[in-house]
Amino acid sequence: MGALRVLMKRSLSTSKPYLSPNHPLLTFATLHQYHNRRNLILHHSASDFVKLHKLSATDSGIVKVSLDRPGAKNAIGKEMLRGLTHAFEFINQESNVNVAMICSSVPGVFCAGADLKERRNMSQSEVKVFVNSLRSAFLYLEEVCIPTIAVIEGVALGGGLEMALACDIRICGENALMGLPETGLAIIPGAGGTQRLPRLVGNAIAKEIIYTGRKINGKEALSLGLVNYFVPAGEAYSKALAVAREINAKGPVAIRMAKRAISEGVDTDMRSGLALEEDCYDQVLNTKDRLEGLAAFAEKRKPKYTGE
Repeated sequence: MGALRVLMKRSLSTSKPYLSPNHPLLTFATLHQYHNRRNLILHHSASDFVKLHKLSATDSGIVKVSLDRPGAKNAIGKEMLRGLTHAFEFINQESNVNVAMICSSVPGVFCAGADLKERRNMSQSEVKVFVNSLRSAFLYLEEVCIPTIAVIEGVALGGGLEMALACDIRICGENALMGLPETGLAIIPGAGGTQRLPRLVGNAIAKEIIYTGRKINGKEALSLGLVNYFVPAGEAYSKALAVAREINAKGPVAIRMAKRAISEGVDTDMRSGLALEEDCYDQVLNTKDRLEGLAAFAEKRKPKYTGE
C-alpha cells in the first residue's frame, strides 16, 4: 500500500495519464511508466467489502464502485482499504471506463470513517502506516484520469467524507450527514480533510468545521459548496447516474484532458495554467473523436465517440 505514495500529483502532468493506455498519443516512456504504476498496485487483492460493477448497454463506460460492509457501517479497515485501492486502480487503468460513481450498498450510510475497533489493536507505527496508506489511496482517487462522483446517502464521517472530498463531484440526499469529527478523538483528519475541505469551502468555514467536529446536513453542505447537488433522500444515485450519463456522452479524451487542465491548473498562476490548457488542447487535436464531433454537428446527429 505504501507504494501508492510514489503517485504524486506532478507525475500526472509529465506522464499524461489522462489518456487511455491504448491511446496512440502515449509514448513508449509513458506506457512504461503506466505499467510500472500498475504493477505497484496490482499485488493488492480486492476485498469483499468493495464491489465493482460496469454498467452495460447505453451506459457502457460508467462503472459503479459500491461500499458493502454493513456490519461496520462501511468503516474502512485494512481489508476495505485494499479493496478501495484495487477499485481506484481499476477505474484509472481501464481504457473503456469514462466515469465512476462511488456509492454505498448499505442503507443510511455512505461511510462512517476509519474502523476504530481495528485501530485500537494497532501499534503507533501501524496506525501511521495505515493513515499514510489511506491518504495515498485518496490522493490516487483524486488523480484518476476520469471524473468521479461521490453518491452520499446517510452518514459520511471522517475518512468517509475525506473519500468524498477526493471525488470530482458530490451528490447527496437530504438524509446525508457529513463531518470530520477527529478532534473529538484528540487527532486531526489525516487522509486529506485538512487540505481539501478548505479548498472547497474556504479556510474560515473549514477551520470551524474541523475545530468543532460538528456534523453538516445536506442542505447546509449545498449552501457551503461542499456538494454539487442536494436531492430528496433515496434519489442521490439516480441524480448521479444522470450526471454520469451526461459525462459519458462526451468525448472521452476531451473529458480526461479537461480534468487534467482544471486539476493541475487551479494551483498555478494564470500564465502557467494557460500553457497547461494549450498542452491539453493539443492532445485532442489529433483525435478521431474531434473529427467525429464536427461531422455529427454538421449532420445534426449524436456523435459516436470511441476514445481515439
